[in-house]
Amino acid sequence: MNRNSKHQVLLATAMASLIGTAAAQVHPEKPTYAYEKCYGVVRAGLNDCFTPNNSCAGTVARDNEPQAWIYVPKGTCTRIVGGNTAPPKE
Repeated sequence: MNRNSKHQVLLATAMASLIGTAAAQVHPEKPTYAYEKCYGVVRAGLNDCFTPNNSCAGTVARDNEPQAWIYVPKGTCTRIVGGNTAPPKE
C-alpha cells in the first residue's frame, strides 16, 4: 500500500467515525400522533433525547434510567410498569 492509499484509508475511517457520531446526536422528531414523554422505562441506548447525564438520543447506558424518556402514545405511560410522565425530582 503506498502512502497515498494509506492517507485515503485514514481519511475514510475518520469520515465514517464523524458521520456515525453526528448521526447519534440527531434528535428524533416529535411524533405526529398525540404523545407524552415517558420516563423510567427506556432500554439502554434507546432514549429519545438527552438527560442530565448525557447529551443526545440513543446514549443512555443502562435500562430504566429514571431521567431518560421516550415518546409513547398519550395515556399509555402510566400503564407501563415504572413509567412516569414527569422526570424524577433531584
